[in-house]
Amino acid sequence: MQDLTQSQWREQISNDENAVILDVRTDMEVAEGIIPNAQQINIQNAAGFMQKANDLDKSKNYYIYCKSGGRSAQACMILNSLGFQNTYNLLGGITEWEGETTV
Repeated sequence: MQDLTQSQWREQISNDENAVILDVRTDMEVAEGIIPNAQQINIQNAAGFMQKANDLDKSKNYYIYCKSGGRSAQACMILNSLGFQNTYNLLGGITEWEGETTV
C-alpha cells in the first residue's frame, strides 16, 4: 500500500493504463457523489467486500478512496493480504477531493 496526495493520485492515474478506482464507502455516501469511473465495494459489508475483492484482477493497480482515508487504508491492507501487489490510498479521501464527481 502506498498513500498518495491528491496531486500524486491524479498524476499517477493519468499515466496508468492498468488503473482501477475503487470507492469503499456506503451506498448512502456514494449517492452524494463519486469520482468518475470508480467502482463501489462497500467495506462496511465485510462478506460482500471479501467476495467482490476476490473477484478483482490482481494484475491491476487499485486506487482506493473513502470519505477521509481511513477505510480506504484498511481496504488496501486487506487487498494486499489477498495477494494484490499495487494498492494506493487517497489521503484525505473524497472529503478533500478537488476533482470532478458524478452523482
